[in-house]
Amino acid sequence: AGAQQSATVANPVSGGSADLLPRFLLEPEDVYIVKNKPVSLACRATPATQIYFKCNGEWVHQGDHVMQHSTDRSTGLPVMEVRIDISRQQVEKIFGLEEYWCQCVAWSSSGTTKSQKAFVRIAYLRKNFEQEPTAREVSIEQGIVLPCRPPEGIPPAEVEWLRNEELVDPALDANVYVTPEHSLVVRQARLADTANYTCVAKNIVARRRSASAAITVYVNGGWSTWTQWSACSTSCGRGWQKRSRTCTNPTPLNGGAFCEGQNVQKSACTTLCPVDGAWSEWSKWSVCGAECTHWRSRECSEPAPRNGGQECRGPELETRNCTSELCSHAASGAEDVALYVGLVAVAVCLVLLLLVGVLVYCRKKEGLDADVADSSILTAGFQPVSIKPSKADNLLTIQPDLSSTTMTYQGSLCPRQDGPAKLQLPNGHLLSPLGAGRHTLHHSSPVAEGADFVARLSTQSYFRSLPRGTNNMAYGTFNFLGGRLMIPNTGISLLIPPDAIPRGKIYEVYLTLHKQEEVRLPLAGCQTLLSPIVSCGPPGVLLTRPAILAMGHCVEASAENWSIRLKKQSCEGTWEDVLQLGMEPCSELYYCQLEAHACYIFTEQLGRFALVGESLSMAASKRLKLVLFAPAACPSLEYNIRVYCLSDTQDVLKEVIQLEKQMGGQLIGAPRVLHFKDSYHNLRLSIHDMPSSLWKSKLLASYQEIPFYHIWSGLQPYLHCTFTLERLSPSTCELACKIWIWQVEGDGQSFTINFNIAKDTRFSDWLIPDSDVGSPALVGPSAFKIPFLIRQKIISSLDTPCARGADWRTLAQKLNLESHLGFFASKPSPTAMILNLWEARHFPNGNLSQLAAAVAEVGKQDSGLFSEAEC
Repeated sequence: AGAQQSATVANPVSGGSADLLPRFLLEPEDVYIVKNKPVSLACRATPATQIYFKCNGEWVHQGDHVMQHSTDRSTGLPVMEVRIDISRQQVEKIFGLEEYWCQCVAWSSSGTTKSQKAFVRIAYLRKNFEQEPTAREVSIEQGIVLPCRPPEGIPPAEVEWLRNEELVDPALDANVYVTPEHSLVVRQARLADTANYTCVAKNIVARRRSASAAITVYVNGGWSTWTQWSACSTSCGRGWQKRSRTCTNPTPLNGGAFCEGQNVQKSACTTLCPVDGAWSEWSKWSVCGAECTHWRSRECSEPAPRNGGQECRGPELETRNCTSELCSHAASGAEDVALYVGLVAVAVCLVLLLLVGVLVYCRKKEGLDADVADSSILTAGFQPVSIKPSKADNLLTIQPDLSSTTMTYQGSLCPRQDGPAKLQLPNGHLLSPLGAGRHTLHHSSPVAEGADFVARLSTQSYFRSLPRGTNNMAYGTFNFLGGRLMIPNTGISLLIPPDAIPRGKIYEVYLTLHKQEEVRLPLAGCQTLLSPIVSCGPPGVLLTRPAILAMGHCVEASAENWSIRLKKQSCEGTWEDVLQLGMEPCSELYYCQLEAHACYIFTEQLGRFALVGESLSMAASKRLKLVLFAPAACPSLEYNIRVYCLSDTQDVLKEVIQLEKQMGGQLIGAPRVLHFKDSYHNLRLSIHDMPSSLWKSKLLASYQEIPFYHIWSGLQPYLHCTFTLERLSPSTCELACKIWIWQVEGDGQSFTINFNIAKDTRFSDWLIPDSDVGSPALVGPSAFKIPFLIRQKIISSLDTPCARGADWRTLAQKLNLESHLGFFASKPSPTAMILNLWEARHFPNGNLSQLAAAVAEVGKQDSGLFSEAEC
């Protein structure tokens, strides 16, 4: 045996067949030792004269082998099979040094062959789970993640989940799945998912169960629709009526919150009491007629029956015979009576015609423009346009009247409009009338000082509905030369074109940006606010030409995904649809051009406006701007990172920047844009890749969530989540991590953060657009890029239709405005509308040379005046 154990591999005999080398029919395989039971390893080879095992490089003693010889019937070659037993003690001798392995070596006359290595391992499974699931309460349709890290074991434990002691099979329930890390994920919680969940780990040694985690899926209550108002409690006089709703849509379940608010509403009502009619006194008897009768009458008018009261009973006319003397007298005077009656009728007609004439005269006098003061002057601050054109004889010249005076006006800011193309704006609680007295507009500079303007404006009743601060307001005094109002850093402006204000009149105009909490804008169904809410006024004033209100929006517009409407608040305070984009305008007072990030509203009537959209498919999306802020200094171990999810408009970003400045926050990185789809899925935020040796998150869940409707409505402008982190050492001042932001089942954005919290970083100023820097109010020529006289020349040249097409239509095509030809054509001067829109889109950085080139391409020689005037 010793000779065999030390034998070396012999070289095959020269010319010998390769088939004489041993070939293994059975090789040893990996095995696990369970508890103290030994395991067997076996191998079989042909042709073989000897077979021995070698374990961990050492030969196994011959006495430990069990051998069996046989012959292969098909080949007649000898077959040898050998088997050995391995005990737990043999494996434990080398524990910690290397793995225990065994290998078969077979001999024949031609040489030796080695089998594969078979590893022998001691199987075990620890008792304690490294991580167990914990009990949770979640709202319906919220995602659930139950973590489970099984105990250490060899072979590694397999994991399965039990729901109320029944096996959870992801193949049978698409709403659940098990991650590679053995966590159970429920995509959207259902009521049926309320149960006890147990994580089970098992291998060949044992089966372990985690502690059960109770998951409760609750449903917050929701109000049903209001019932109809009940009948008035009294049939006559003042009473009450009520309506109710129930918290059943849905009903709160499993500890869900009950509905907030009242379930019953009461309203005062008045039922008109019935009044029975009563007769008046009889009239005097009439003159005796030709038939010797006279009559008298009475009326059911003291009182007249109303509100369902009974009519008077009895005759209203009574006749009787006259005496013979009265009868003859009446017969002789019948002709005189007829004459007197005719004269009285003519006199009555003349009086009525006179009254009608007086009423018509008064009505015409009241119909005059009562909103502004009549005047033939310009303020002293307005200076005439000084341009030196190359063709002075062809240019229009204007000599303004520079005299000064005091102007008065009288009337309501909501005039009655009789024309078919004008909206009727009766007085209401939102825009109250100015009263019957006369009001004086004192002469002032063209650009009124804010304090003086607010002081003067505050005397008017409609000022009560405007914000008191001047941070989001712009003021100005304008005449026929027009001008511009801008609210800095918001992208909101109002362009008043030349001649929009009648000559001889001066308007004091304001432009205001409202916060959503200041104005109640009701939304229904899938409607969403797409723009800021902006007021320009005085309200109710009609202009002779449309002003252009510019403001940003956050919609990714497409005709098949959106229905977008322009809303305006009436004098009564209700919001009305005045225009549906993409449809023929229902009123000549309004028009809107929607561009990628801004909209331009043509309006002949000032007021309060907002852009509202309704999604037509789940592919509709809004642009969200994702912005991160954190404290500039960290005096404590805790550190907060705030992630804002804002509508992608400049005004909201401006408000957040001002808010964070007050809180001492600094901007982290550049803002990102996320397209938020109408898919009813919430927005999730999570933090990753923090150095665990320096920081830890105090967030208990794996992510935070902002509900879909809070974002989609657009009425909550400053939605944000806060990630609270904790430094493990006060000396730690470097933070590197990633914040993931995604819509469930949608695309996401990640922010990579790497900054030093110990440095006092100055607040970023790059977010303030250069285009908004300047005066909030510009009056006259300074408000326009195109010189006034050059503008008038272009209008007179291109307004006239040309058979060769060299008119305003070609200019609109050159400026990519051909889709608005119908609107331009509906105005007295289409060219003026095109130039006004160009001014609104390109101020103050517009390139006049490009506009001059577009005019030159139309074929008009006078376009050279642009470049000369610009110089």
